[in-house]
Amino acid sequence: MSNTSGHSGCPEYDRSLASRRSFLKGLGVIAAGGVVSTMQGTVFRQTAFAATGHANSILVVLSQRGGADGMSLVVPYGDPGYAAARPTIAIPPSQLLETDGMFGLHPSFAPLSPLWRSGEMAAVQAVGTPAPNRSHFSAMAEVEEAHPGSAERVGWLNRMVAMSEPACSHAAVQVGASVPETEIYGPQPTFAAIDIEKVQVHGPVNAMQERIAALDVTWGQVGGALGAGARLGVRTAANWKAVLQTSQKPRNNATYPATDLGDTLAESARLIRADVGAEVITVDHGSWDMHTNLGTLDSGGMRYMANELALSVAAFFTDLGALASRVTVVTISEFGRRVAENGSAGLDHGYGNAMFVLGAGVRGGTVYGRWPGLKPADLVDGDLRVTTDYRSVLWEIAKTRFPAVSLSKLFPNFSPEQVGVMRGA
Repeated sequence: MSNTSGHSGCPEYDRSLASRRSFLKGLGVIAAGGVVSTMQGTVFRQTAFAATGHANSILVVLSQRGGADGMSLVVPYGDPGYAAARPTIAIPPSQLLETDGMFGLHPSFAPLSPLWRSGEMAAVQAVGTPAPNRSHFSAMAEVEEAHPGSAERVGWLNRMVAMSEPACSHAAVQVGASVPETEIYGPQPTFAAIDIEKVQVHGPVNAMQERIAALDVTWGQVGGALGAGARLGVRTAANWKAVLQTSQKPRNNATYPATDLGDTLAESARLIRADVGAEVITVDHGSWDMHTNLGTLDSGGMRYMANELALSVAAFFTDLGALASRVTVVTISEFGRRVAENGSAGLDHGYGNAMFVLGAGVRGGTVYGRWPGLKPADLVDGDLRVTTDYRSVLWEIAKTRFPAVSLSKLFPNFSPEQVGVMRGA
């Protein structure tokens, strides 16, 4: 089932994705232990592997492509400016979930309510970049590089995984027609295949080890990036047996929606169960670019997208079972939307947004961040003001779940503030 939400985005969003994929196509990806990229319909996923072959903590970064409206997902119903700015698309307080007098969750998030109530899910409001950037392409790059002013095109997750352990024989592997997301690409080569089932060395099964040994010897004589990439690719294919032998069937009676995101998270859970060292998984989920028909409770793009997100993530944690104690999920988007609705019952590009953090280490059941207010004087050119740099949220996750990570290397020239969303932060 394709990811069709029935809303209309802007041409710049479509062009930015096409340009981004074309630009990145040929760039090397990744990290200390390697990366696998896969595509499920319109959803893209990359997986970075720990150099040791086993990861105690696993981070899943779910990117809401197109600029999600944080005020539709974490609704500030307690601020009178919300309903006034959105006369046809504001969600009535009586329909919201997990209300606290100021904020409530979108009604489609019902599948995630158990995680919220158990303290395993939290939100952070009014987050974003240091300055407004309303261009899809440049905002995506800025958020994912997380190094303002740098001429290097290296993603923050590439920097993070590179700090985990020394490099090993795991390969950087690209699978399918997708290309690396900005946040995870870096200077190392990639190995290309069609899909996760085809990451293997072809030849007679009874002679596989001999064939792999022969390829190692052959490519061992080749220097430079080509030789290094080929050797890493052969060794990764040889080590991929554990993934291929892991059942695709979800566990614990988990039921994923028949959507691209559901399929992608089901495969992500399979990778985690295989225990081959998945350390960082990124999921590229779109489109949240809702210039028209953002919708009401019964129809529109937001209802569809929020429902797909909630059902998929809830099934993912159910599927993981006890393994969920190792997995932290964070959502991120390149920018938010305007406070006021436009003439097409949609929202144009804005500034401040919301992030969700779920799973291991989360101090959940509440909304974090300083709410700036929605009075005209509180806004930035009509947009929600950012009061928490998104890197503060990411740093809090990184330092609590990956203690070896250095702030100066992960986010150079950045001084984070305490958010409180992670235990022990």
